[in-house]
Amino acid sequence: MIPTVKTAQLTIGSTEFANKEYIPAKYTCEGENVNPSLTIENIPAGTKSLALIVDDPDAPGGVFDHWIIWNIRPMEMIIENTSPGTEGKNSFGKTRYHGPCPPEGNAHRYFFKIYALDTLLDVRAGVDKKIVEKAMQEHILASGEIIGMYKKTKYKNL
Repeated sequence: MIPTVKTAQLTIGSTEFANKEYIPAKYTCEGENVNPSLTIENIPAGTKSLALIVDDPDAPGGVFDHWIIWNIRPMEMIIENTSPGTEGKNSFGKTRYHGPCPPEGNAHRYFFKIYALDTLLDVRAGVDKKIVEKAMQEHILASGEIIGMYKKTKYKNL
């Protein structure tokens, strides 16, 4: 977990869903399973790169990581179905975005956390979230988050 540090506020949003609203199925395991477009505002001067972590704190086994990506050039939009940086291993064991896919039952929250960094991270592709978070610790200039919700809508016949 990233220690609490007083940083500037980044604004992250999506053209596909509002904060604390439902993520369209297209961006989940029930759809095309591609990342949604994300907008980023208030990137501070001196930002050398961005990092993005998408996780689900409501997963039955603890926090479940859906996307870890860093060394994203400072940009105001991450476009749908793109991989604009170096990717780490998610909880599915893959190095790519994997959308919401909660077990049947209650809706889960998906945190899209963005960080503006004063450096490029010297971290190899495929590492897990803990290594990326540790590398970021002393380099966060600003951060922000948007929360999307999702609950499975399709059920398989047993």
